[in-house]
Amino acid sequence: MERFAELLNRLYFTSGTNARSRLLRDYLAETPDPDRGWAVAAIGGTLSFDLFKRNLIRTLIEEHVDPFLFGLSYDYVGELSETVAHLWPRRAAPGDLPPLAEVVSTFRSASADGAREYLASLLDRMTPPQRWALLKLGTRGLRVGMSARSLKRVLAEYGDVGIDEIERLWHGLEPPYESLLQWLDGQGEKPDVSGSLVFHPVMLSHPADERDIESLDPDAWQAEWKYDGIRVQLVSTELGVALFSRSGDDISGSFPDVVERVDFHAILDGELLVRRGDDLGAFNELQQRLGRKKPPRKLIGEYPAGIIAYDALELDGKPVTSLHLIERRSRLASFLDAHRPAGITMSETLDFRSAEDLHALRARADRNATYVEGLMLKRRAGLYVPGRPRGEWFKWKRDPMVVDAVMMYAQRGHGKRSSFYSDYTFGLWDGDAVLPIGKAYSGFTDDELRELDRWVRNHTIGRFGPVREVEKALVLEVAFDDVHASRRHKSGLALRFPRIHRIRWDKPADEADRLSTLKSLIRGE
Repeated sequence: MERFAELLNRLYFTSGTNARSRLLRDYLAETPDPDRGWAVAAIGGTLSFDLFKRNLIRTLIEEHVDPFLFGLSYDYVGELSETVAHLWPRRAAPGDLPPLAEVVSTFRSASADGAREYLASLLDRMTPPQRWALLKLGTRGLRVGMSARSLKRVLAEYGDVGIDEIERLWHGLEPPYESLLQWLDGQGEKPDVSGSLVFHPVMLSHPADERDIESLDPDAWQAEWKYDGIRVQLVSTELGVALFSRSGDDISGSFPDVVERVDFHAILDGELLVRRGDDLGAFNELQQRLGRKKPPRKLIGEYPAGIIAYDALELDGKPVTSLHLIERRSRLASFLDAHRPAGITMSETLDFRSAEDLHALRARADRNATYVEGLMLKRRAGLYVPGRPRGEWFKWKRDPMVVDAVMMYAQRGHGKRSSFYSDYTFGLWDGDAVLPIGKAYSGFTDDELRELDRWVRNHTIGRFGPVREVEKALVLEVAFDDVHASRRHKSGLALRFPRIHRIRWDKPADEADRLSTLKSLIRGE
């Protein structure tokens, strides 16, 4: 456990991808199994269980220190694990801690009372960085600046193998990854995942800019709609059928209506949307089903799901990733025509002969389609390459919508932002009142954050725990991808992906937009 805590502490305070990579490679070389495998799972986000709940942490700290002191400290720090790590009173002399694998095993097998006692005993003899590491591990809240893709790249470097090999094995293995790590050490055979229904790494795109659009040769590239659903991979083999998200999460249980209709063998790449026959629904409709592991039949009936397939990795059990895109799509079209699967159709290609044509197509996405968010541009001769190869696929999303809103409330951030008021609730005028329409915590620079934090502190008119109410005097230009009606919000509206586009220090609050302006932006109305 000491090594794991030290690793997290060093990763957290180390900047630079190469430096973090070296730290993790050294840890893998010096740490025995299964500890290093559990560390890989924690960093890679593949732990599928909590060792303990946040409520237990809060209960224990309020039993060990004055609850009022804890409340003040938590309000100031803004992050539970960090607050408890520093505030917890040490009641035992520092001593050797159990291995990471033993900590995981003990919590997983402990009763509620047993987990409570074990957590308190560990916190009693830990240093603050060790406590922070334990609490983050236990609640699966770990953030150390390393993505799952970065972790896989480190594993590939550590074992001197291609990252594609790691990607192909990753979703067929379970923590603590002993067979994988032994193979990377040269001490074992390559893990066999042929008996598992696994996710295959997908090909990703780069955002397009105006120079990319101007340079495209219409004879070498094809255009498609960029559908506004979620990217999925449908895997159907003799082992069964599964539906995966783009990150490899199995979402079959959430969309049984899609899985139950599959009666062929293939691996398809596409977009999941609500679809009623040929009519496609907006993302807001699909959102009603996302995250529901066992959706009721009524919900499935109201929001039936289907797939727009735009590529294939296998057809009838035969890999096609080594074929050019134009050939893959030709075979996919023939395959779908032969099988005619219910709820699955192929994406259309869009004719264009110039950059002006592409601008016109993108404008159609802006004006009309509730289920389209832009264009996809793909090289016809390209192979299907996992990851984000340069110059193969581009995404050209429609311009965001923008409104001028009034800041209403501010809350402290988390982690490195815990000392700043960085989370802002904003609203629009409705009569003489400002009604909240959303919350954002991104889109501004560090210098702008310091200015905003200073403004919040100097214009606070009320406090509600960690939240400050501010004078209705600062205008924020808010960008967002979509707006839809919502019964959950007092304004009756909800924004998709809101972010701060600009701080309008120059604009009086009474000149901010009205709620009616936002309502007029709802697509399809």
